[in-house]
Amino acid sequence: MKRTVYRALGFLSVGLGAIGAALPIMPTVPFLLLAVYFFARSSPELEQKILDHPTWGPQVRDWTERRAISRRAKTMAIGAMATGAVVTYFTLGYPWYWISVAILVIAGSWIATRNE
Repeated sequence: MKRTVYRALGFLSVGLGAIGAALPIMPTVPFLLLAVYFFARSSPELEQKILDHPTWGPQVRDWTERRAISRRAKTMAIGAMATGAVVTYFTLGYPWYWISVAILVIAGSWIATRNE
């Protein structure tokens, strides 16, 4: 039963990560880190599949092994969140874009201060 719940949560996390790959305001790698955590407890094959992925695998491995985010990944993440804030400004306008700005400031500050 526990393995089934972990596997379901792993697939949910992968799904959210896939959405994050398409949306500029939503992150991808944190959800993949969650998926690796859940799959490590339910399906080592699926965990390894994420770790071996050519695009996301190196970022996930960097975090799990060294608790590090590459400078390029930081720049891309903050840039994507800034793009999301601008898109929100032009599509939804005031006061909704302040939510995007708040996410950018909070999450961007956290990302920028992580070790490389």
